[in-house]
Amino acid sequence: MTDSPGHAPDGVSDAELARRWLAEDGVTQTGPDTWYDAEPPARVLTTRDVCDHLGCLAFTDDSLDVPGRLRVALGLMDLLGWHPLVTHQIHSAHLGPQGPLPAELLWGGYRRRLESEREHEAITCSLWFDWFEYAPTAAEAFAEVLGDDRERLLPGAPEPLLRRARRVLEHSGPVPWGDKVATLRAAARVPALHHAVFRAVLRGHHDSYGSVDPAQGLDLLDLLDRLAPAPTTERLQALRDALAAVSRPEGVGPGSAGAVRGGGGGG
Repeated sequence: MTDSPGHAPDGVSDAELARRWLAEDGVTQTGPDTWYDAEPPARVLTTRDVCDHLGCLAFTDDSLDVPGRLRVALGLMDLLGWHPLVTHQIHSAHLGPQGPLPAELLWGGYRRRLESEREHEAITCSLWFDWFEYAPTAAEAFAEVLGDDRERLLPGAPEPLLRRARRVLEHSGPVPWGDKVATLRAAARVPALHHAVFRAVLRGHHDSYGSVDPAQGLDLLDLLDRLAPAPTTERLQALRDALAAVSRPEGVGPGSAGAVRGGGGGG
């Protein structure tokens, strides 16, 4: 697995395609966080400036077909990183008149980036904020990026798959419990994924959009302990106590009694 995950048969990466697309508007990169806009009045731009002004326009380009627009949008995520305007355009296009977007190009692009050694923050943030927190797309997105591969989550699984699983599970808090629990149980078979499973339960309980069944969440924590006993940390005990005490409806946020605070960290 390479760190340039978005390549078409023509050998041009999505990032390079996006770079050429920006150059057509006179915008070229001059440094790690600096760009030059040659269009009058010529000026120096930051990466944020590029995101704000051009990063959300890939799907408005009539010179490209839908797959081409999607590749540019994915490439902009590679080039510019996490920015809500850059990532949200893909979700909006998928749900709008141009959608549904080509599945292999869309979800294959996400999976390859999730498997890459390079950390693609734009991809994990996009999953969390765009796809998982929006109930109508949470199940589809989770299944595409991991759930459909849960039978492959076994000890000795390839490292790229384990990287993808870790990243998805750690950001799966908002996914409805019923859509992710089978994958969490499968991941519990893999020692290298135990911490990611713990964080999935923790964030499912803590996040404002989180979803966890308290009894089944406790069962998962017990399963992890049986498979690989470890010292009980303060964070783990707090989560156990909260799940045991709470009988709130699935998906209700941390305003209920017993909610775990500071759920962004691990145990």
